[in-house]
Amino acid sequence: MAASLLHTPEGVRDIYDRECARKLAIQEKISHIFHLYGYEDIETPTFEYFDIFNKERGSVTSQEMFKFFDRDNNTLVLRPDMTPAIARCVGKYFFEETVPVRLCYRERTFTNNSSYQGRQKEITQTGVELIGDDASTADAEVIAMVIEALKASGLKEFQVELGQVEFFRGLTEEAGMDQETRETLRELIENKNYFGVEELISRQRISDSLGTMFLRLPELFGTLDQLGQVKAMVTNERSRKAIERLEKIQAILESYGLADYVSYDLGMLSKYQYYTGIIFKAYTYGTGEYIVNGGRYDKLLVQFGKDVPAVGFAIIIDQLMLALARQKVEIAAEPTAAMVLYDPRVQEQAVKMARELRNQQKKTVLIRKSSKISLTEYKNFALRKEFQQALWLKEDKSIVSLLEGGAL
Repeated sequence: MAASLLHTPEGVRDIYDRECARKLAIQEKISHIFHLYGYEDIETPTFEYFDIFNKERGSVTSQEMFKFFDRDNNTLVLRPDMTPAIARCVGKYFFEETVPVRLCYRERTFTNNSSYQGRQKEITQTGVELIGDDASTADAEVIAMVIEALKASGLKEFQVELGQVEFFRGLTEEAGMDQETRETLRELIENKNYFGVEELISRQRISDSLGTMFLRLPELFGTLDQLGQVKAMVTNERSRKAIERLEKIQAILESYGLADYVSYDLGMLSKYQYYTGIIFKAYTYGTGEYIVNGGRYDKLLVQFGKDVPAVGFAIIIDQLMLALARQKVEIAAEPTAAMVLYDPRVQEQAVKMARELRNQQKKTVLIRKSSKISLTEYKNFALRKEFQQALWLKEDKSIVSLLEGGAL
């Protein structure tokens, strides 16, 4: 019975010791970047009403949500996504605000995915939402923040892939496709299923040039210069403006000096219904999943009573940590300065010593020496915890260093 109590449910895990310290250190570095850009912290409840995350507003299906009921029989869910939750807050607390609102967060999200997928059901995300600005400068700002945040975490080799859902929607509108056909085609293109796209397009009554464009979508990725010829081939205004938007963003990112981190993929299409413009993901080696996803969602907040545009992203901390570990990137977590081990008879002196160190802003662990534990065990403990120094205050009030280095 006792052994069974030690296990966690499938899809969640404990994070402790140095891994936990490094995770917090990464989050602090990323939050520092957000704050440098003028973003303010916000926290939302871990669970909310089910309707906040319904099909039109959420990122997962009803089946993938953790649902339960309150005393009044309202259906509640553990939040699967941060964006609708923050949109609700903006509609409630920033309704009268006319100047763009910049918010950032560090939260956990919960997805009741299938066990065979091998994915965590609880993940940590940190991200931003820029509310009330529909300009290309806002798009470029959040992409610049993604790049700066990943660099601050210690990641050196990564790429941000930028797409535009309006390009695809312009083509399907020109082709006169119904919603079901558009969704099927979106899935085929997103999965780079060339044969599936070809088969579906062959059944549509569209021009040869438009059909060719659909067939080429899965391979339309690279630099914006490489995709320049696509703009000349597009005949509908909606798709052409989508490419022009990407060109403006590229120019702004060049001003930031960050354009080299970005590539473009017109075949990138999101399953999230609320995206209305740019969408993007960031990838690196060491993990098969994206470490950042985001985009523009100009029609989401109107569902919460405030009709304003918005753009944002989320960094998946768990995937980022996995990538950093596999790339052997050292995460500099703030170490504990010292361990002070003392003999029972000099307790008063030991407390004063630890207090003095803490007054100097040095993290200090104070340990009463036990006769049942050897000095070697204490030394090994200090090494495991990566203490900068381990000091032994003896009965005669002399101080001995258990590690190389000497006294503080």
